[in-house]
Amino acid sequence: MAKNILICDDAAFMRMMIKDILTKNGYNVAGEAENGLKAVEKYNELKPDLVMMDITMPEMDGIEALKKIKASDPNATVIMCSAMGQQAMVIESIQSGAKDFIVKPFQADRVLEAVKKVVG
Repeated sequence: MAKNILICDDAAFMRMMIKDILTKNGYNVAGEAENGLKAVEKYNELKPDLVMMDITMPEMDGIEALKKIKASDPNATVIMCSAMGQQAMVIESIQSGAKDFIVKPFQADRVLEAVKKVVG
């Protein structure tokens, strides 16, 4: 069965890029969100196998959204993505429950490696 993935990024082209990488490799993109608030709503509605979450977004940032998703579903699987590969953000993401962290601009194989590692 194809894994259902929710993509959360405020940049439409980034969502499109991630979606392209995932769908070409047999994953199903269940939905997309352009900010953290929508990400939490969509997560509760879709219950995806994995969330690819940007950190810097309007309304609610990715770390806050991650915390809310993990609070409602402790088993949620989230991979954080951000252009800001700052150590503090990576650490906060992992401490908040993220399974992995991808730094933008990312390579397709790095995205797939992270996804395979956490959901198979």
